[in-house]
Amino acid sequence: MTDTATVLIVDDEKATREGLRQALEDEFDCYVAASAAEALEYLKNDPIDVMLTDLRLKEDDGMKLLDEALKLPKPPVCIMMTAYGSVDTAVEAMRRGAYHFVTKPLNLDEVDLLIKRALRSRTLEVENKELRRQVERKFSIEGILGQSEIMKPVLETVQQVAPTRATVLIEGESGTGKELVAHALHNLSGRPKQKMVVVHCAALSPQILESELFGHEKGAFTGAQDRRIGRFELADGGTLFLDEIGEIDASVQVKLLRALGEHTIERVGGNKPVKIDVRVIAATNKDLAKLVEEGKFREDLYWRLRVVTIHMPPLRERKSDIAVLADHFLKDLADTNGKPPKPLDEEVMPALMNYDWPGNVRELRTVIEHGVVMSTTPRVMLRHLPSYLSQSGVPGLRVPVMQPARGTDAPAPASAPPMHAPGFDLNIERMEKLFIREALERTNHNRTEAAALLGLSRRTMQRKLKEMDLVRKKKKPAAENTTDA
Repeated sequence: MTDTATVLIVDDEKATREGLRQALEDEFDCYVAASAAEALEYLKNDPIDVMLTDLRLKEDDGMKLLDEALKLPKPPVCIMMTAYGSVDTAVEAMRRGAYHFVTKPLNLDEVDLLIKRALRSRTLEVENKELRRQVERKFSIEGILGQSEIMKPVLETVQQVAPTRATVLIEGESGTGKELVAHALHNLSGRPKQKMVVVHCAALSPQILESELFGHEKGAFTGAQDRRIGRFELADGGTLFLDEIGEIDASVQVKLLRALGEHTIERVGGNKPVKIDVRVIAATNKDLAKLVEEGKFREDLYWRLRVVTIHMPPLRERKSDIAVLADHFLKDLADTNGKPPKPLDEEVMPALMNYDWPGNVRELRTVIEHGVVMSTTPRVMLRHLPSYLSQSGVPGLRVPVMQPARGTDAPAPASAPPMHAPGFDLNIERMEKLFIREALERTNHNRTEAAALLGLSRRTMQRKLKEMDLVRKKKKPAAENTTDA
């Protein structure tokens, strides 16, 4: 037998609240309140399932009571009553989160039916939340969400490898969640209370990277006025995560190989070995095997790094995870941005599923945050997401119109020629530049969104903008005319 539902009746007219109590108390546990303050006392101290409140409460405002009730950790389902019914009032109450709206004089059968529907809706909502929690418990590890078949081996490998000391290489495109996997491996290891030190290798020059990793002695180079401890020593007893490992210089590769093989390092400018106890996790969005073939990456280091390999699949190969990821981001980003949690409108999910996600999970997170911030309705609508998701045609970037490869500045043709057409420009650098320009235009020159759209890290995007001279120059303010009239 289920517990009897509790209903709080709030009305400043005694005859109304007592009449409702008598009509409903055979089916529900009823409480009555004559003011907003009295109602809030009940709400804070007793588990109320449904609140039936008048819109006008003498000096109080039923809308404000609605707002306060919905802020509670376990808010009731709210039904508004008023003798001043209007479409505008009903819309405002629903917009603020009311379940429904009834006008006086009340039809008691209608009220009874409405309360029962509200309770069924509440029960379904609680059950759905519990199902989502069960799904997240079953298909997530330390924040890595995924219920698709392709993600199961990833989650299983993380669980199995995390407690060991094995070096792990995480492969995958930009934005797939490689750093999240690294944190999960650390948190589930036997040393989660120790430090996890992160180094983004691509952001540092070879000389700086060597000093950052291994430290340096006083006087090792110009400007080295003191001894400095490197990241390996800082991570001693814990985990060192080397992101974008494919970017490291040959000289640093040699020292890294020794650190992995002998568990010792030497500071730059020093000759005394320093023992270290560090678990190394590396990540790359490049094909290291191909770099080995090209002579750009040491083969012996490659095999040292890939004791265990975890491949993070791109989002386009795990689209069944989009709903779980989107739901997680909706709640997390609403909290981060100080917004009320809202569901996605039914038109949004098909658009998310039809898109190819070149920026992977990182791009999905950016898209959902855009929707959370821009939404002004009870649901996040398709129009609140970046415009490219609702555009017709093939998902993703359109191929820009190419210039004919004649070495001239002739205007572009009205439409791009077919790939096999004579004169089609196959110069990769020029194509890359056109795609970057296109991404910038589509995101109103938001570099972060453009990078996500192209599947690039923000640092890589910044570097390419400089290399291709695409950085927008700030306009100089016009000089003031100091000539006397």
